[in-house]
Amino acid sequence: MVTAEEGSLLVANARSCIEHHLRGTPYEAPPGLPESFFEKSGVFVTLKTYPERQLRGCIGYPEPSLPLFEALCDAAVSAATRDPRFYPVTLPELEALVVEVTVLTPPVPVSGCQDLAKAVRVGRDGLIIEKGYHKGLLLPQVPVEWGWTEEEYLSQTCVKAGLSPDAWSTDGVTVFTFTGQVFSETRPQGETVEHTWT
Repeated sequence: MVTAEEGSLLVANARSCIEHHLRGTPYEAPPGLPESFFEKSGVFVTLKTYPERQLRGCIGYPEPSLPLFEALCDAAVSAATRDPRFYPVTLPELEALVVEVTVLTPPVPVSGCQDLAKAVRVGRDGLIIEKGYHKGLLLPQVPVEWGWTEEEYLSQTCVKAGLSPDAWSTDGVTVFTFTGQVFSETRPQGETVEHTWT
């Protein structure tokens, strides 16, 4: 579990990583960070406009493949400059964006369940759906923000993977769930709060 203080540090460092990258200056981990920041963890960084809260970039690491701080900085810079859905964020624009960090638990396959929709809970679970070369991921806050049911959530994750909306109920599809702690600025460069929906 990430504490509120650690969540605030993650958000602040994500913003700093982006700012330094856009200025063309190196950024190193500040002294005194918690030991957990150097343990491997999945993490996503999301950028949103303010006050509309429209998506402006979102990239991350679903698997715990890198130390948390390293994954955080890479995801932050990628969300700002490498999300193929958007043009790169500029330094003046960054000052008007809200930074959100989601720390993930390792994905766990859903197995032995006849009705996947009953195994998934909106507001608790993030989803990964895989079939062959197709793979889609949606963070746990996404279905809450869109007001989806569990079935709609599964369908939209399939669409994200480039599959038909009903693919989750067919053979050959693997569904993974994970949980995430979501920390977000209340306004650009403002206070950081943790979001919970369960």
